[in-house]
Amino acid sequence: MSKIYDVIILGAGPAGLTAGLYAGRSRLSTLIIEKGQDGGQIAITDEIENYPGQMVEGESGPSLISRMTEQAKKFGAERCSDVIKSVELEGDVKKLVGAKGEYLGKCVIIATGAFPKPIGCENEGKFTGKGISFCATCDASFFEDFEVYVVGGGDSAVEEAMYLTKFARKVTIIHRRNELRAAKSIQEKAFKNPKLHFMWDSVVVRVDGDELLSSMTVKNVKTGELTTIEADEDDGLFGLFGFIGYNPNSSLFEGMLDMENGYIKTDDNMHTNIPGVFAAGDIRVKSLRQVVTAAADGAIAAMQAEHYISNH
Repeated sequence: MSKIYDVIILGAGPAGLTAGLYAGRSRLSTLIIEKGQDGGQIAITDEIENYPGQMVEGESGPSLISRMTEQAKKFGAERCSDVIKSVELEGDVKKLVGAKGEYLGKCVIIATGAFPKPIGCENEGKFTGKGISFCATCDASFFEDFEVYVVGGGDSAVEEAMYLTKFARKVTIIHRRNELRAAKSIQEKAFKNPKLHFMWDSVVVRVDGDELLSSMTVKNVKTGELTTIEADEDDGLFGLFGFIGYNPNSSLFEGMLDMENGYIKTDDNMHTNIPGVFAAGDIRVKSLRQVVTAAADGAIAAMQAEHYISNH
């Protein structure tokens, strides 16, 4: 007979790890299931400046997450690496079916986060990983002294573009509007950066190349004019990074949980519409998706799970 955990946490980002820490400290038998590396989006974030209590002289996503992982481990949260294929969330015991096995729990905390939205251009899939990337910290070094283009205009797009200027000889932000949406403090830094350039009112409609990305077609959304950008002959390729937002990792729960645009609806205490099922972090409907709010969600979800178990 499979062990029935008090709490199963899906996802080991800031929300999941904090939930694991709080659940473990509450002496609940806790299992954290993660299909990839710990940290989710933050694992691929080069520099963190706004997490309270972080190392002020410099904190990266991986350094913060490694400490969160150790804390969850210290308080007894068990770990498992698996991809969950289906879930049964109704009833007193929830069942999660993975590629490697089945997992049973009295409560489930969903902290599966979100993943980058595609740029939406023709041939995108063909060149993903061959010039197109969604992670500056993962792939910036591949473009040392090359030209790089960044699609987006929000905080993450501009911050990642500035990070890329440490590697690329020239970085151009392609934005569909004529002004950035990033915070003013970030914009000020960007406009002062001599390596950073801007292509306004534009979208990428097609990418091309032989094996690697070496050409793209950009459309002006106001005039409809198409411009083809070719890689420098000596380079033979350029980089294209997409930072236009995220899609929630919620397809597993469609038809079971109440959602809004794919994000799971919860109340202030992280309760979903199914008793004993909670959601925390970027996966839920919320106004701010940051490490600090994910951690808060995880803490609340774990304490609510403890309350649920005590009253059942």
